[in-house]
Amino acid sequence: MSSVVRFSRLLAPAMVRHRLMSNFRPEKALSLSSVSDDHSVWYDYSLNNSEQFWGDLAAERLRWRRPFDRVTDCDMERGIFRWFDGGQLNVCENVVDRHVTTDPDKVALIWEKDEPGEEERVTYKELKSMVCRLANVLKSQGVKKGDRVAIYMPVSPLAVCSMLACARIGAVHSVVFAGFSAEALRSRIDDAQASVLITADEGVRGGKTIPLKATVDKALEGTAAVNRVLVMTRTGNVVPWNTERDIRMEDAMALVSESCEAETMDSEDNLFLLYTSGSTGRPKGIAHTQAGYLLYASLTHELVFDYKPGDIFACVADIGWITGHSYVVYGPLSNGATTVLFESIPTYPDPGRYWEMVSRLKITHFYTAPTAVRLLIKAGDEHVHKYDRSSLRLLGCVGEPLNVEAWQWYNLVVGDARCPVVDTWWQTETGGIMIAPKPAPNGVKPKPGYPMIPFLGIDPVLVNEKGEIITENDVSGLLCVRKPWPGMARTIHGDHNRFLDTYFSRFPSLYFTGDGARRDRDGYYQITGRVDDVINVKGHRLGTAEVESAIDEHPDVAESAVVSFPHDIYGEGIYAYVILKDTGDLHSQTEITDSIKNIVKHRIGSFAVPEVILLTPALPKTRSGKIMRRVLRKVAANEADDLGDVSTLADPSVVDVIKKRHIETANNY
Repeated sequence: MSSVVRFSRLLAPAMVRHRLMSNFRPEKALSLSSVSDDHSVWYDYSLNNSEQFWGDLAAERLRWRRPFDRVTDCDMERGIFRWFDGGQLNVCENVVDRHVTTDPDKVALIWEKDEPGEEERVTYKELKSMVCRLANVLKSQGVKKGDRVAIYMPVSPLAVCSMLACARIGAVHSVVFAGFSAEALRSRIDDAQASVLITADEGVRGGKTIPLKATVDKALEGTAAVNRVLVMTRTGNVVPWNTERDIRMEDAMALVSESCEAETMDSEDNLFLLYTSGSTGRPKGIAHTQAGYLLYASLTHELVFDYKPGDIFACVADIGWITGHSYVVYGPLSNGATTVLFESIPTYPDPGRYWEMVSRLKITHFYTAPTAVRLLIKAGDEHVHKYDRSSLRLLGCVGEPLNVEAWQWYNLVVGDARCPVVDTWWQTETGGIMIAPKPAPNGVKPKPGYPMIPFLGIDPVLVNEKGEIITENDVSGLLCVRKPWPGMARTIHGDHNRFLDTYFSRFPSLYFTGDGARRDRDGYYQITGRVDDVINVKGHRLGTAEVESAIDEHPDVAESAVVSFPHDIYGEGIYAYVILKDTGDLHSQTEITDSIKNIVKHRIGSFAVPEVILLTPALPKTRSGKIMRRVLRKVAANEADDLGDVSTLADPSVVDVIKKRHIETANNY
């Protein structure tokens, strides 16, 4: 299908049931290849004629079973978000079948296993066969349209197939990061009410085996939702087995047909749930739907990364996060790309792993997180220079803000100052990239530390605490988005009021991102970090309340407060302030803090364990009982000399105690 979009043409009657008219008549027809040449025209048009803009793109880029009647029905204030109503399609057909028709032997997936050089390649034809077989297995277990399927797997072709098999039969997949604990997995299963869970015997990561099946068994001890567990063979080691519930995935797939008719789905049917931590202790099941999400993932993948046919695209994120959904699976595959599945870690067997992989696989696009970049800087440049990186054409970054020093190293050492560095900002809730240096007007160079420019159709604004939009440049404020876009989340599973309260109630008619930002004198955006109680740590978005809830389970803990603090490697670390009970039978400080860390690891996962635990007799609270968290953040960041006004504290002397204990604790870390 041609990638050319001509806004002056009318969509063919076979594609839509009505004529989407446009008065836009540019002097020369616009195409995706001309975005840089005509960026201002494209961007202005995308905002001022959004129905025609998104309607043309949806008709052009997606394969429809039934054309849509209406482009959009969105109202930020009332919480209505619908795109391409009346349209019917199947996402799996759009990302697999269409490419089997045109280029069946093209490599769709390159599985970069934990051990270097053990990669496996899967063509689009082979991918379709695997997906259809797994889809038939799910159907044989009673999974039908609208059912939820939990996926707790290592990055692998069968993990991708699990997602696509759900999409093929209309089931809703809920991928849970395979580093979460049994309790965290259980909470997500229960919330989604998943009837089937797909996992592996074990995972392999950094030379270590991870007991995935054992974790699943423990998670299922406390829930009756799951009645079948499909188990992929990764290591072949003996694992616990329930003959009445567990099924060998590969054995079951061998017994079914490799042909499976794709389910017809409405544009606004759910495609997947993805759980993210919030400011309460309960994770949020972010719901994304079919057509709008796929269109946005596809378009941003092509334009932000300047994707061209034949490129080898490596996003090294886990599929358990939105980055893996959008830029390992759905975005690249929708564009017929070859996408790399990275199972390992950046330092195994040594800190040159990424660059050895780039050299061996001839990777053209590399997309990683600031945490990984900062980690590799400390390892030394020699691990980069020893490998041929001439195939690289573009470097990308996603996660917490990328600091200038890391940007420069990524640009000069990894990219030899010849590869654009695309520092992207977006969220689980946005579905795809919202602000990035590309596409941009010709001549505009990436600015270190800035994602810079809003994507086509995206209208970011900065507001002050009163909700007033700040129109001038060279200012800071709270980052919001003024216009809806197709890739946006539609709701929180089972709790639409929470969805509205979290993202739309604070500033009516605006989507509140929860991030602060700065817009410089040139109008470019820089993200300054979270302004709510959410931490971006080790590439994972984590609610402080979820960590506090785990800490408070310790029998000696009376109360806790968790904040972030600057971390040289991770960007943000977790700092926990803990008040102990007056039990009179306390263990040593080391025993207590170690025990607290074990509880957090057990409840959530090792990535959520606090870097620092400070035991304190009290917390800084206002007279109404609210914890003044900005004081705790200042202390954790070694900025206690500038605490601002603390006159509203019920007991200001608590601050001096905390400051003193922080200094004492810091000497031990």
